[in-house]
Amino acid sequence: MILKKIADSIKNNRNILEKQEINPFIQFIDKNSFKSSKIFSDIGEDSAAIINEDNYILVTTDRIKTSFIENFPYGAGFSAILVGVDDIYCCGGFPLAASLIISYKEEKIGHQIIEGVSEGSRKFKVPIVRGHTNPKGDHYELSSTMIGEIQKKHYISAKNAQVNDYIILAVDFDGKIGKASRLYWDTVTFKSSEEILYKRKSMNKIAKLQLVNSSKDISNGGIFGTLLQIIRYSNVGANVNVNEIKIPQKLIDKGYDLEKYIKMYLTTSYLTTASSRNYKSVIELFKEFGLTAKVIGKIIKEKNLLKINDGIESIDVIKF
Repeated sequence: MILKKIADSIKNNRNILEKQEINPFIQFIDKNSFKSSKIFSDIGEDSAAIINEDNYILVTTDRIKTSFIENFPYGAGFSAILVGVDDIYCCGGFPLAASLIISYKEEKIGHQIIEGVSEGSRKFKVPIVRGHTNPKGDHYELSSTMIGEIQKKHYISAKNAQVNDYIILAVDFDGKIGKASRLYWDTVTFKSSEEILYKRKSMNKIAKLQLVNSSKDISNGGIFGTLLQIIRYSNVGANVNVNEIKIPQKLIDKGYDLEKYIKMYLTTSYLTTASSRNYKSVIELFKEFGLTAKVIGKIIKEKNLLKINDGIESIDVIKF
């Protein structure tokens, strides 16, 4: 049965399991670290928000996997910028600058990392303003911090999904399978800065019009890994009709099915939740900016429950 295959695929997704494993550490830090009234939103968000008069300063940090650096150093460098940029845009903000930590053993590999970082900086028009480089490291390390800003009233939280919200999946279908991984949908490396930034500005307009309650970009957890984060931190559940998840034709032509597609890192893609009053406007706006958007389910009141259905039958996938 297709629903059971999809459910098993979600339960056994390594990237989802890894995110669940770090939850005790996140909870410990949240409970034991210093708190400040200057912090509007932090753990659970793609970008934390720090109060600065009428604006929020946005901060996000990511680490690139060592295996990715070793096997594809240029792509790892590029991705160090990409992941931070998308964390800022998905909450409606504008990226301002990046800071990096780079450690490498071989000079050739180090140069390829830095070339990738520089290309990412140019492509997304984000300056690199600080960093720490260790050219004689014992291992490879690459981490990035991205700073952005947004007006307070426009900030989109990842933790504000509301019961009965429609779940909207928006994806750039104009892409190709990534060089580094067959589970990477590349929609940026072969396009101009103007085109990739235009599509990301869809989130700026959605934020300005205050059309959605929550949002996240779809990274290495795939569609359902991203949705699980939204419902966990929003303290709600979700029910998704898997038949409403459409796959780019280029992937279908390569033999990709739904079970494989839902595991993919989808660059230039967003999961948002919106009320019955706003969801149609969200879909039309994404279309205006060249993204394919569709309702794939609804937020439900059963806390921390992910359900999937095919329009007839339904399965409880994860309850946490």
